[in-house]
Amino acid sequence: MNVPASPWWDPGQYADRRPFLLARGRITAAVRDFFTGQGFVEAETPILQVSPGNETHLHAFATSLIAPDGTAQPRYLHTSPEFTAKKLLAAGEERLFVLARVFRNGERTGLHHPEFTMLEWYRASETYDALMADCSALLRAAAEAVGTRMFRFRDLAADPFAEPERLTVTQAFERYASIDLAASLGPDGRTDRDVLWRAASAAGIRVAPDDVWADVFTRVMVEKIEPFLGIGRATILTEYPISEAALARPKPGDPRFAERFELYVCGVELANAFGELTDAAEQRRRFLAWMGEKQRIYGERYPIDEEFLTALESMPEASGIALGLDRLVMLATGASRIEQVLWAPVAP
Repeated sequence: MNVPASPWWDPGQYADRRPFLLARGRITAAVRDFFTGQGFVEAETPILQVSPGNETHLHAFATSLIAPDGTAQPRYLHTSPEFTAKKLLAAGEERLFVLARVFRNGERTGLHHPEFTMLEWYRASETYDALMADCSALLRAAAEAVGTRMFRFRDLAADPFAEPERLTVTQAFERYASIDLAASLGPDGRTDRDVLWRAASAAGIRVAPDDVWADVFTRVMVEKIEPFLGIGRATILTEYPISEAALARPKPGDPRFAERFELYVCGVELANAFGELTDAAEQRRRFLAWMGEKQRIYGERYPIDEEFLTALESMPEASGIALGLDRLVMLATGASRIEQVLWAPVAP
């Protein structure tokens, strides 16, 4: 007979989790201290949005906004505070950070939760290299807040005080999968699915006949690369192919790649950063392409936030990054599951 698990508020279970929660509070305070010390302002962004984001594989929670006359308008719980934060950059803010509750449907694992806390911050008129320095400083601040010398996840460890390794995606494909990623990219960044498909198959990676280039790229990342990143010290994985760039601008001098990096610690993806795209026409083109893919794969699409595209036209050059606060707490405390560091997990 299956015995139901104790609820999170069971005194015994809660007592086991409470040290993680107190550590979470100390880390959150250290994060705020870091940013206020750097001259940032903390912004609060609305959860209800016209569009929850337009990336192909993000799934949102839908709801309705009821007007006083009873008419209903579709709205979504945001998957990120990014659109609002960039509108604030267009309004004139130069350094801002947000600690936002965000919502992603269909995501629940040891590292994922349908409602979680995202730390986002933006630097106007600064390159994304400044964000790399921020990441290093935040890892140290979190470690100091809880009095640890090592971050841990399961059987892996990383020194939060060590300077992170910097590695391009192309270098990672060569090092960990023996694949020449650049060979599958045209001069303008256009992808060649067959070239990457054959290389992945030769490397022993399971590929399907109907896989597109992005499917193969993701499978190589998940199976061959991500598990080996951030071991011993953090890894900053840079220069993603432009097709995997989301809201990032092209790398100067090489349009095949984008100003995007991800931060990995103990094999865990911790943060995703961009040199922000400010070309509204290009952003619209990407949104429409991604929603076409979403329609093809999932049979649904989300609206485009027209105000956001208008704001891009006056937004200054900027760099921005999103970091999973819950995962940072997990790594700093050695927690093995995200629910250990959440005050009140969402009911399954």
